[in-house]
Amino acid sequence: MATRDGPDGADAPATGRILGTMTSTTPPLRSLRAGYRLNVTALAAAQKPSRGTAAYSRLVNRPLARRVAAAAHLLGMTPNAATAVSATASATGLVLLAAVPPSPALGLLVSVLLAAGYVMDSVDGQLARLRGHGSAAGEWLDHTVDCAKTCGFHLAVLIAWYRFEPVESRAVLLVPVAFLLVDVVCYFGIVTMPLLRAVHGVRPVATTRREHPLRTWLLLPSDYGVFCWIFLLVGWPPAFVAGYTALFALNAALLVLALGKWWRELNGLERPGAHVAGREVAR
Repeated sequence: MATRDGPDGADAPATGRILGTMTSTTPPLRSLRAGYRLNVTALAAAQKPSRGTAAYSRLVNRPLARRVAAAAHLLGMTPNAATAVSATASATGLVLLAAVPPSPALGLLVSVLLAAGYVMDSVDGQLARLRGHGSAAGEWLDHTVDCAKTCGFHLAVLIAWYRFEPVESRAVLLVPVAFLLVDVVCYFGIVTMPLLRAVHGVRPVATTRREHPLRTWLLLPSDYGVFCWIFLLVGWPPAFVAGYTALFALNAALLVLALGKWWRELNGLERPGAHVAGREVAR
């Protein structure tokens, strides 16, 4: 469910020079508006490829984050500050979910906080692109927050269902436990596959073929944005249980497909130096 929008470079130095010229020759408000438009344009040109990205992230979260990042850059916000805002909004929503009895108002508040945290999770990478560079520490922080959010999401549901019992059967508590396992394994694959490809110098097979237009919609159940808004059902516990369980089933099926794809891609590749190490052991 986690998506990556980490720092990966942009045209920030040129953007900064143009902004400086505008600020010195135009009124402040007009300069800010011009700078905002310039930032939006620069981010649109430097946007990460959308291939393999689910519909909500592609059509809603990234475009919205682009506009937030354009404004945040003018205010001097750093990528790490954006990551901190993302973590705070997400953590607040999950604590409320676990601590407050379910109601429609709670569901709306939790969804808004999680969706805002998701926007800011994209903003940190877009700010790094506007600045023209990112840092290893910043990327590590971003991954760490994403990992904590992935675990905390389902643990908050587990605690809420234990405390407020949305349905009579306690067996329902197994659903967030299983969902947590599915998401952790998926997150591990998303993080490690690019590293393994880099080690072996291979590109994903899918990048050589045209993406099917329906793929972005078929991936929608795994999109974190959908996870955020499922909490609108919190005020109606049986409906929330049904919706959350349906998301679990769909994500488990997608994980099985992903694991098979990743295995086929890596099977037969040998770790660099494996032959040398084998010969040394044989001697």
